[in-house]
Amino acid sequence: MTLLEFFSLLGGVGMFLYGMSLMSSGLRNAAGENLRVILEKATSNRFMAVGVGVLVTLMIQSSSATDMMVIGFVNSGLMTLMQAIGVIMGANIGTTVTAQLTAFNLSSYAPLILFVGAVLFLFIKKTLVRDIGSIILGFGMLFQGIAFMKAAIAPLAQTQGFINLLAGLHNPLLAVLFGVAFTALLQSSSSSIVIFQAFAVQGIVDYHTAVYLVIGAAVGSVTPNLLASLTANRNGKRTACLNLVFNVIRAVILGTLITIVPQILELIKMLSPDDIGRQIANTHTIFAIVAVVVEFPIAGLIVNLSQKVIPVLPEETRKSEDQRLIYINNFGDIPAAVALANAKLEIIRMAHFALENLRTATECFFENDYEKVQMVADGEDTVDFLDHNITEALVQLRSYRLNTRDRNKLTKMLLDVADLERISDHAVNLTEYMVKIHERKGSISEAGLADLKKMAEATLESVNMSIEVFASDDYANLDKVAKLEQNVDELEEYCIARHVERLMTKACEPYGGVVYSDFVTDMERCADHAINVAYSLSGREQEE
Repeated sequence: MTLLEFFSLLGGVGMFLYGMSLMSSGLRNAAGENLRVILEKATSNRFMAVGVGVLVTLMIQSSSATDMMVIGFVNSGLMTLMQAIGVIMGANIGTTVTAQLTAFNLSSYAPLILFVGAVLFLFIKKTLVRDIGSIILGFGMLFQGIAFMKAAIAPLAQTQGFINLLAGLHNPLLAVLFGVAFTALLQSSSSSIVIFQAFAVQGIVDYHTAVYLVIGAAVGSVTPNLLASLTANRNGKRTACLNLVFNVIRAVILGTLITIVPQILELIKMLSPDDIGRQIANTHTIFAIVAVVVEFPIAGLIVNLSQKVIPVLPEETRKSEDQRLIYINNFGDIPAAVALANAKLEIIRMAHFALENLRTATECFFENDYEKVQMVADGEDTVDFLDHNITEALVQLRSYRLNTRDRNKLTKMLLDVADLERISDHAVNLTEYMVKIHERKGSISEAGLADLKKMAEATLESVNMSIEVFASDDYANLDKVAKLEQNVDELEEYCIARHVERLMTKACEPYGGVVYSDFVTDMERCADHAINVAYSLSGREQEE
């Protein structure tokens, strides 16, 4: 192979990868938020989860992209590992469509496809048409890239060195390992399968060797997910791990099966007797389906194995217990008044989580405790979960036949949920201030810290009392709540005035001063949100 032919091969691979990316991006944009909605609706029904995995991967033509979205959903608590394994199985089937498409010899039509796609993408302003143009353009690039690769690979069939290199792949284990490494390098199983098809079409590898390359490619395809999971939480890492476990088991099962019953491969070849590219595509698809059928019943064991590899910590167990609804799992046919009472109990739970998160965040800030940054992040996840699910339940309750009083109460409870969620958001802000001030090596003067501690103590007292009033319906204490909130307002003015004095005398470092002001503002807003909750169901109006 000459240097020019090598560059042509690289260019073909690059064009194929970019075409895949462009097509995937166009499909995602055309589908809009439907992809995320579809994935979120993947329920504990594993059959549905598999179907969702197939559908989404067909829509975006990238199992890696589907798997990364799944990692994101599991990471944020919107999907369980059992739901994730079903979607991942479906994605392994959906991704085989690319090989089926590329088995068609459409290279001669690629220029026309490129032209049509370019016209739609460049000259039509309508967003949907541009997205469709992007899909067509990516499709054309995909086939043009294949044409470049085939042309560059053709001379390799007469290159003795390359023939000797691939001769070792007649050993099934070496072929599988080569497939793993090659796919990990390209970060795309679709790309590696296409190249293996090109090898086979040019006579560089035979069908049986290509089969083992395909098996290895499935394992190598997990590499992007493993890399993406590095920044995820432990559940996100487990998602990538169970994907790896699924594909390793798949490789073992398929390798064993075709070794014991080699006639299987002959049957697959008979589906397309004179087209080795199609034979490899069919093998890819059939193997994916067989793997899902065989491993579907043991999905629970795969999930358990991933939890053995990355053990479940006690705090994770506590978090999973917190992130559930206790009182409003199912309204059923209970009276509206009872449903509202149960919803209020759930909001009280959320209120205590928000208060605890605020308290932990203030400790984190004053103690410079980086461990509590994660504690607050976990608490925020719990509050967000309750916010989403309580709101959804209350919206569902609006369809009940409610009287005017109950409807007003429900509306106010929806506002309460939003206020409590904002308190937890402000708690997260405090941890971010602590991290930022240390990263920039800023500081706050001792006098400034003393003022902030007074502000934090007053705010926590105000939030705590507001929640007590809301939980107990003891509205006799509303005046006390109002005084506590007024005290926080006065402290805000006092702290800002003192802060300005320190800035004028240069007793306070500038960046530390910015954090100081933000801290005071967050505390005051927490007290505002809390008093809204205290007054919401009282029937009394807040005094200005």
